[in-house]
Amino acid sequence: MADTRRYDGLKVTVMGLGLNGGGVASTLYFATRGAKVTVTDLRLEEVLEPSLQQLEGLDLRFVLGRHEVDDFSKADLVVKNPAVRADNPFLKLAGRVETDLSLFLSALENPVLAVTGSKGKSTTATALHTILKAQDPRARLGGNITVSPLTFLEELEPGAPVILELSSWQLSDLRGRNLLRPRVASVTNLLWDHMNAYPDQEAYASDKAEVMAGVGPQGWSLLNADQSWGSWFASRNPGRTALFSHRGRPEIPGHPVQARFWLTAESLDGKGEWLDPHGRPRSEFLLPQKLQVPGQPFRQNCLMAAGMAVLWGANPDLVPSALDGFAGVEHRLEKFHTWKGISFYNDTTATIPEAATASVGAFEVPVHWIAGGTDKNIDVTALARVPEPASLTLLRGSATDRMVPEFRKRGFSWNGPYGTLEEALEVVATHARPGSVVLLSPGAASFELFKNEFDRGNTFKALVRSRFSEGGTKP
Repeated sequence: MADTRRYDGLKVTVMGLGLNGGGVASTLYFATRGAKVTVTDLRLEEVLEPSLQQLEGLDLRFVLGRHEVDDFSKADLVVKNPAVRADNPFLKLAGRVETDLSLFLSALENPVLAVTGSKGKSTTATALHTILKAQDPRARLGGNITVSPLTFLEELEPGAPVILELSSWQLSDLRGRNLLRPRVASVTNLLWDHMNAYPDQEAYASDKAEVMAGVGPQGWSLLNADQSWGSWFASRNPGRTALFSHRGRPEIPGHPVQARFWLTAESLDGKGEWLDPHGRPRSEFLLPQKLQVPGQPFRQNCLMAAGMAVLWGANPDLVPSALDGFAGVEHRLEKFHTWKGISFYNDTTATIPEAATASVGAFEVPVHWIAGGTDKNIDVTALARVPEPASLTLLRGSATDRMVPEFRKRGFSWNGPYGTLEEALEVVATHARPGSVVLLSPGAASFELFKNEFDRGNTFKALVRSRFSEGGTKP
């Protein structure tokens, strides 16, 4: 679709340039359409350098390390980063506030499939994109996946499906605006996360539920029947309800269900029952027997993606072959290096104990686990279910301090906590043997030692490739 709108002379302030693409995309969008753009961020130039490089050559005003009142009170439009809270006092000075997502959706005419959840949303959305591309190569993926959809707005062809991965912050910014109207929406799960920013889980769930608010009567919401929250979401779904389970054919008492997708011990390839776009019943197995990433969570996410795809109208015969080649998503249980029979996995986006517990349990070989980081008022009791690793090495942090008593209850021994990944890897090098796995799956946020979880993952990968190589130091 051709977005020919112009903003000549419009005074635009981009609040929060950030490092994950949204601020850069918003700046480029307005600066190349005639607007007078000010970019402001509390971080300094040296931190923002990767983003600033993408804006070289543009006529922009930068205010870094601070915010100035006039940039908000005198702006015609402020574009906020989703990480900026809506009650920020500077935003209250602005006459109009948008996000890169609201700008994209206000111009969009293409069909949307939307995915949210505490964990698994990136993998589900990317797997869904992989399936839909097999049927329609024009399909696009954006949102919280660190690809702003503004970057491909002009390239979209009419009718091409758009998959959006959405965080609770992004959904909160869209509340009440009637901009998000997905044909198929999904909530992968709701876990104890972001409790440093929400008063309780219901407030967190309410933002997640916004993904379904614009689903029409003939649209679909695919929900997790294995959680008590599944019923809560189902009661707020204005469209047709589809359920997912890894415990067998799913039901939610009291809620009519029009489609089901499930895993069983006997049927790991994933079974689905649904109505096709013509209202005809279908029943198929949707997953290949073996996937490229280990563990049940990955399989669950792939089945949710498969369910969304066939509810959308994708040919179910294409689904298993599309997923057979799907290697997962960077930073999510990502196998990135092998040396002397040792496999290295980067799972830095496992920022809560539930996610790390699932990742440690995904392997049938000895796991040398690196964990720990920054606290988000997380629930650490999930660590009561984590399988005992071959070795446990801890990174320093406020969440680590809360994890240690849980490890002590389990009778685990550990090394650290250490203040750097270099120190942690030196210890891991003394334990790892051929046939084992070295896994960074922190179960915590990253901000005490790193810029963000992606910085943590990239640092880990660079250190491993340097340390565990033919030219590196031998373990």
